[in-house]
Amino acid sequence: MAKIEILMPNMGESIYECTVLKWLVNEGDTVEVDQMILEVATDKIDTEIGSSHSGKITKFLVNENDVALIGKPICEIETDSEVSTITKEIQEPNIPEIAESLELDIEQIKESAVSLSSTPGRFYSPLVLSIAKKENISQEELDQIIGSGLENRVTKDDIIGYLANRTSKKSKIDLTPEIQVNSGQDQVVEMDRMRKMISQRMVESKRISPHVTSFIETDMTVVTNWRNREKSKFFNTYKENLTFTPILIEAVVNAIKKYPGINIQVDGEKIIFKKDINIGMAVALPNGNLIVPVIHQADKYNLPQMAAKVNDLAQRARNNQLKPEELVGGTYSVSNIGSFGNISGTPIILQPQVAIMAFGVIRKMPAVIETPEGDMIAIRQKMVISHSYDHRVVDGSLGGLFLKEVSDFLENYSSNREIS
Repeated sequence: MAKIEILMPNMGESIYECTVLKWLVNEGDTVEVDQMILEVATDKIDTEIGSSHSGKITKFLVNENDVALIGKPICEIETDSEVSTITKEIQEPNIPEIAESLELDIEQIKESAVSLSSTPGRFYSPLVLSIAKKENISQEELDQIIGSGLENRVTKDDIIGYLANRTSKKSKIDLTPEIQVNSGQDQVVEMDRMRKMISQRMVESKRISPHVTSFIETDMTVVTNWRNREKSKFFNTYKENLTFTPILIEAVVNAIKKYPGINIQVDGEKIIFKKDINIGMAVALPNGNLIVPVIHQADKYNLPQMAAKVNDLAQRARNNQLKPEELVGGTYSVSNIGSFGNISGTPIILQPQVAIMAFGVIRKMPAVIETPEGDMIAIRQKMVISHSYDHRVVDGSLGGLFLKEVSDFLENYSSNREIS
C-alpha cells in the first residue's frame, strides 16, 4: 500500500484557489477513480471534484469553508498503486516575479528591505518593496493594497495604480460628522459568496483598466422584421428559440475578424493577441447575481448552432449546471441589457479582457429616412449599443471603428437571409 496526496486540480484559467463547500465522503471511505469526493466553489462556479486515484481516504487536509489552493493537497489516500512516497506539492516558478527581481540590483533590493518587508500571508517582490519605499508608503498602508497577481500578490501595476489614485489624508480635514440613522425596520443582509467575489472583481477591474465608453444608435428594423418572420420556422426546424442574442454575437464575431486588435489581453507591458475568438455572454441568475459563460471558438458556429449554444449555456447557468471550463478563456464579452428594458449601459470589463459591449432594448422611435424623393420621418426599430474598452491599449479610433462595424453588420442585415 502506498500513501498519496490528492491535489486540487486545475479549475481553469485565472483560477488559483477555491472554497471548500462540502466533503462528499468520509475519512475511511473507499473511493474509485473519478468518484466525486469534494464540492468546491470558485469565483465563477460551484462544482464537484473527482478522486485522481482509487483507494481508502485516510485524512482530510482541508476542511469545509477552508480556502484550498490549486495544485495543493486536499486529502491523503492509501492506494495499491506503486508509489512509495507522498506526492509533492506542485510549485510552478513565478516568472513575473523573477523578471521583476532582475530589474533591481542587489544594493537596491537590500535598501528596499530595510523598513518594508513581506508579512504573514503577504509576499512582496523586491520591485514592489522598492517602489513602496521610494513613495514613502508605510508597511500598514502597503498591507492594505489589493493584489491582482497570483494568490492575490501585489504587482507593479497594482502599486502604481494605487499611487495614481492615492489621496493624502494629511491634506484633508473631514468636517462632516458621520451620522447613522436606523429606523428600526432596516434589514442587514450578509453578501453571499458569489456577490463578494463579483464585488472584488469589479473593483479590481476599474482600478486596473481606465474605462472609456463609446455609443452608437443602430437601426434594427430589418433584423427585427426578419426574426419575427423566421422564428416560428426556426423553432420547427431546429427546436430552438431564436432570440436576438446569437445574431448580436454573430455581429461581434464579424467585427473581431476585421479588427483583431480588440481580441487581446494585457500582460504587464506586453499585449497578447488571442488566436481564438471566445465570446463571454453575461447571464443574470435568479438570485440576482451575474455569471459569464463562454462560447469558445464562436467564429466556428453558424446561426442555428449559435442559437443552440446560447440557449443551452443560459439555461444551465440559471440552474447552476455549468462546467468550470465553460467559464474561462473568454477574449471578449457581451451583455444584452435590453432584456431588462434598459436603453443603454456601461458594463465593467472582465479582466484580463480589454473590452465589453452592451446591447440596449430595441424600441420603436421616429427617425429621418433619406430617400431619392427627399427626407421623410418614419417609425423604426432602434437600439443603442455601448462599447467599453481599456484605454491603456485600445484608443478611441479602434474602439469607435469596432463599434461602427458591429452596427453596420446589423443595419445591413439581409431581409432575405436563408437560415444556415
